[in-house]
Amino acid sequence: MQANSEAKAVRTGGRDQVRKLTVTAMLSAVAFVLMFLDFPIPMIMPSFVKMDFSDLPELLGAFALGPMYGVLISLIKNLIHLLLASSTNGVGELCNFLFGAVFAWVAGFVYQRNKSRRTAVLGAVLGAVAMAIISVPLNYFLTYPAYVVIYGMPLETIIGMYQAILPSAGGLLECLVIFNMPWTLAKGLLDAALCMLIYKPLSPILHGRR
Repeated sequence: MQANSEAKAVRTGGRDQVRKLTVTAMLSAVAFVLMFLDFPIPMIMPSFVKMDFSDLPELLGAFALGPMYGVLISLIKNLIHLLLASSTNGVGELCNFLFGAVFAWVAGFVYQRNKSRRTAVLGAVLGAVAMAIISVPLNYFLTYPAYVVIYGMPLETIIGMYQAILPSAGGLLECLVIFNMPWTLAKGLLDAALCMLIYKPLSPILHGRR
């Protein structure tokens, strides 16, 4: 009897792992496609900074499967983009992965402690805040210096694109704090709001229920 119970547990665990990997692959593919559905919002951010919702599948995965699966979805999405569509020698993909990984891991970690709608909302908000905060040092020390080298665009030109929107903006750090940090926060909060709207209808698929 005990042997039968153990064998059943192994089979159940195996099916559960296959389901999680299948859902991870599906959400990674959706996230990759969403990377191409980006768009600028003029008069709010320079045209090279665009809005997209490719972090939404990572958030869904973090809630449904666990925080590390959200991180994995972000990694797979960016690896595919790096292989098929990169124009930044991997710099854009690295930063996108780090943003998405922080967002998904924080949200999933908070939710996993006590699964409820309240902790899901709290986790998503905290994840968006964490992503917004790390956007400043990542952009300041990695993204923008790399883009100056890759595209040969002087840093002063990049800062000038921010100053065209807000003439009083100073150096790069001030521009990142004034523009990029609230932009990244808003992007995360929009993903969180969409997640709350569609999570329940998608729950049977994400959890393998019929």
